[in-house]
Amino acid sequence: MSRQGFTSGPEEPFIDRPIALVGMMGAGKSTIGRRLAARLDLSFVDADHEIEKAAGRSVAEIFEEFGEAAFREGERRVFKRLVNAGPCVLATGGGAFLDPEIRGLLGTHCVSVWLNANLDTLVERTSRKNTRPLLRNGDPREILAKMLAERGPVYAGADIQIESGIGPHQEVVDNILEALADLAASGAA
Repeated sequence: MSRQGFTSGPEEPFIDRPIALVGMMGAGKSTIGRRLAARLDLSFVDADHEIEKAAGRSVAEIFEEFGEAAFREGERRVFKRLVNAGPCVLATGGGAFLDPEIRGLLGTHCVSVWLNANLDTLVERTSRKNTRPLLRNGDPREILAKMLAERGPVYAGADIQIESGIGPHQEVVDNILEALADLAASGAA
């Protein structure tokens, strides 16, 4: 078995650990994650949803009532549980991979995939609903541009990098599967 926990097979890669999708809010982690999970016949886990279940509040409510630091602490506790849950597709929150402890957990227990979307795509996708607490205090485009510049170099540490643009979601899923197979075949995994 490879270090990253998968091998390349004749059809789809065999997965024996979580595939963690990382990237900016609006990159498509949840939407693409559901499709990837269905394609691989794995469960889909949304980390933010798991945090909400554990806290009994929405992410926005946690931010408003307790602040970002409290949210991040709860996020760490949830990730310690999720990375040991076995094979699944895990959609992380946009800030999760920035936390060194979570990044270490994902590096040890998961295959990480950065869904990289450009600024215009992120602005368009995040404008569809008002559930993003970090975008509420200013111009969303400016906030996203700053976040993308700061976070991009950290996301680049993921095992795999995939462009997530305006094309069909199934194309992104196909690209992830191809990258997983290539990584396994290269022996770098």
